Amino acid sequence: MPFAEYAEYDGIGLAQLVRKKDLKPLELVEEAIRRAEAINPKLNAVIFADYERARATAAGPLPKGWFSGVPFFLKDIFAFAEGMPTRQGCAFIPPFRSDHDSLLTARFRAAGLIVLGKTNVPEFGLVPTTESKLYGPCRNPWDLQHSPGGSSGGSAALVAAGVVPLAHANDGGGSIRIPASCCGLVGLKPTRGRTSYAPDFGDAVDGLAVELVVSRSVRDTAAALDAVAGNVQGDPYWAPPADAYFAGLERAPKKLRVAISTRKLDGQPLHPDCLAAVETAAKLCAALGHEVEEASPDLDQAMLIPAFMALWGANLAAGIDFLGQITGRIPSADDFEGLTWGLYEAGKRVSGSQYLIAKSIMAQATRTAARFHETYDVWLTATLGTPTVKLGTFNMEERDPQKSFAPLIDYVPFTAMQNVTGQPAINLPLHWNPAGLPIGGPQGYRSACSLWAALETS
Repeated sequence: MPFAEYAEYDGIGLAQLVRKKDLKPLELVEEAIRRAEAINPKLNAVIFADYERARATAAGPLPKGWFSGVPFFLKDIFAFAEGMPTRQGCAFIPPFRSDHDSLLTARFRAAGLIVLGKTNVPEFGLVPTTESKLYGPCRNPWDLQHSPGGSSGGSAALVAAGVVPLAHANDGGGSIRIPASCCGLVGLKPTRGRTSYAPDFGDAVDGLAVELVVSRSVRDTAAALDAVAGNVQGDPYWAPPADAYFAGLERAPKKLRVAISTRKLDGQPLHPDCLAAVETAAKLCAALGHEVEEASPDLDQAMLIPAFMALWGANLAAGIDFLGQITGRIPSADDFEGLTWGLYEAGKRVSGSQYLIAKSIMAQATRTAARFHETYDVWLTATLGTPTVKLGTFNMEERDPQKSFAPLIDYVPFTAMQNVTGQPAINLPLHWNPAGLPIGGPQGYRSACSLWAALETS
């Protein structure tokens, strides 16, 4: 029997139903599969389904973790899972099935999450939209003509549509926070080093990338971080010790000094809808007793953007060349989208000295941010420069990185800064625009049932 109220619950709520024996894990898995099969032809969010193994897992004994019995999807970038392929949205990567779980995947499973499959991504997670040549466009459940963001777009679309309450996501330039903003979700990028890439990698993109989830509730995100945080021997970064995140939700916050930015870092204006979101959040903070004033860290984009692109390009080139070695294939332009190939070629031209200078520039930005936060506890900005764009807005075949990435950077003017500095950053759903698109909004969690009903019957 369908469980009509399924999307009214977050992951913790569903696990509580299982714990009280009101529902069985298999019933939750069947409901998630039913919803995925009904909605995926419209969203194109699931690119690999592993439903029979999920059913078998749900029918057996499960760990007694935060999310015991709760259905879950993994993003098709990192988070290797035994028996599942990870192609990163790229046809050059064969559909090899992994022979092991990443530590992150193992920790998700130990929390009781039941993995149903993999979600849609852009090629190598390079862009803030999800419409690769390999998988095709993923659609935003709030408006099917719009992008769900990227690169965790498939995960965000499934969570927003009420298929699962939370799903794996990662973030090397905004890829958790951007789709969270586009789909009206909670999206936390943890501190650098808070999660581990063991056993396969030391880090990802020189420490720019980090792992977690997109969800419909802050408490799910807090519990997920409690479940997967922690370093192991050999990790190159170790985040400072932290108290339990879920328990922290019970503590009254201290009075904070909040800096807000009402313009982009280059001084250009935000879209009026995004400005309204910032101003609404700032008024809420002030009403709660926090001190709010306009201020921004002195981050030099003229130096940071080329340095960021040098690190991304060099890492992409190394990754593609390594894939060529293990597959015995020579990469060629025909194997990739134009934007990817252009960045690959640019990455091949990054010299050793340019690479090390880029790392030094990143380190100086980290120092700048640290000094800023000696004065301000929180930096409040818009996540995006405009509301979520329509699919097809960006040219994925433009090979000149300066031309291909300029409109992308203008669209997401803030998110990469926290990847550079290693700080945590979160998108909270606090605003909706007149067109009904999320720029945040507290109804994000509560609206999952009505959004699901509209999609199912459309």
